[in-house]
Amino acid sequence: MKTATLTEIKKELKTLSEPELLELCLKLARFKKESKEYLTYLIFESSDEEAFIESVKSFIEEEFENINNHNFYLIRKSVRKILKNLKKFIRFSKLKATEAHLLLHFCDQLQQLRPSIKRNTTLVNTYWRQLELAEKAIEKLHEDLQFDFKEEVERLNNF
Repeated sequence: MKTATLTEIKKELKTLSEPELLELCLKLARFKKESKEYLTYLIFESSDEEAFIESVKSFIEEEFENINNHNFYLIRKSVRKILKNLKKFIRFSKLKATEAHLLLHFCDQLQQLRPSIKRNTTLVNTYWRQLELAEKAIEKLHEDLQFDFKEEVERLNNF
């Protein structure tokens, strides 16, 4: 089966009626959890970005609390899982300010993790890489927002 291009899909969607579009969206949501999560974001959470950021932050905090910290292998595995989910939420939003907020919060949580990540090179590299990505996102924001974020970045750079 040949996959249609986005322009072909867009043209075809314009010809469909509202009930047909609704049915297509529901079918799409049934197949993948990520599609359902994205539709949830678009329908319920995209209008209030601050509430979305807070809900993702609480999700991150909860996941960090549930990390099995008996050895660094399990910690690394859990951190990768948290980061994978975080990247998915960032992809949903597409706003650089949201990306910066969430990556800085992730770095803050990683910094507070016990046992300290300083004893594991992989976790330290993950920390610095995410902090670097947050700085790149901050550079693309308005100057006033950049100033607010730079203070947080400076605090996290003193790790």
